[in-house]
Amino acid sequence: MSSLTISPEEEKRVKGLGFLNNKGTDNFSARVLTVNGKITSAQHRCIAEAAELFGNGNITFTTRLSIEVQGIPFDKIDDFRNYIAKEGLKTGGTGAKIRPIVSCKATTCKFGRLDSFAISEEMHHRFFEGYNDVALPHKFKMAVGGCPNNCMKPDLNDMGIVGQLIPTHDLDKCKGCKKCKIEQVCPMDACKVVDKKITRDTNICNNCGRCVGKCPFGVVDEGTPGYKLYIGGRWGKKISIGKPLTTIFKTQEEVLDVMEKAILLYKDQGIKGERFEETIKRIGFENIEEQLLDDDLLNRKDEILNKELALAK
Repeated sequence: MSSLTISPEEEKRVKGLGFLNNKGTDNFSARVLTVNGKITSAQHRCIAEAAELFGNGNITFTTRLSIEVQGIPFDKIDDFRNYIAKEGLKTGGTGAKIRPIVSCKATTCKFGRLDSFAISEEMHHRFFEGYNDVALPHKFKMAVGGCPNNCMKPDLNDMGIVGQLIPTHDLDKCKGCKKCKIEQVCPMDACKVVDKKITRDTNICNNCGRCVGKCPFGVVDEGTPGYKLYIGGRWGKKISIGKPLTTIFKTQEEVLDVMEKAILLYKDQGIKGERFEETIKRIGFENIEEQLLDDDLLNRKDEILNKELALAK
């Protein structure tokens, strides 16, 4: 069966549903959404069964924590979608819109500074699903990293969160130990004993929080949880490291509101075909940050969503 039997229009239509053509054939790979890279054992079994029933039995994993089932004939696409729907699974994740949210495993990781599964699931419902019908200038990728280890590379996404634990020092308790536990445990060499008192260079400290609770005398018994938000990262043919906003947000609600403002700004002020990083460069980072810390974008949400995308001149 030649791939020419499927029209370009039909191929484009099913790509919008999350089915990518296997080159040289009339078969497709189904991109199954995992919400945030976590599925149940029942969902796992369902995908495996669907791969055998409708595909060639092979399952692959994407770089954005989706699952692809290979070798599905064009006329079995609807059957596949209906089969996995019984376990609440859907296909999708393509096009110039919000892409599937990716998340590290900070919820269960000893270094995790936030509940990555919870916040990424909220982002999935609020942004991936909530903005599913919203056409953006280009694809828009978001990631959640639970700590400054950056395993999920949040700063290489259009927008990414890095969990923080900002240490609180009680210098009155410092004994000036020759072998300081805080100094020894700091991976950034930001903490040093100077004149028999511990110091922390805030220009070096990345708020990983590893020093919290390590001093036997209680110098750093507490830390303040936070969310560091990067914007304008990208990876691929052109590479850009995202830049962090100057504010470290203290609540999940705050950071999610700012993320929604960024999406609205991109929809409102981006040019079709332009990545978010290019929008930021064109408008200016300081201008963008000022808008993200203001409420005007959220107040104009309905107006922005009904606006046509700007075309390049």
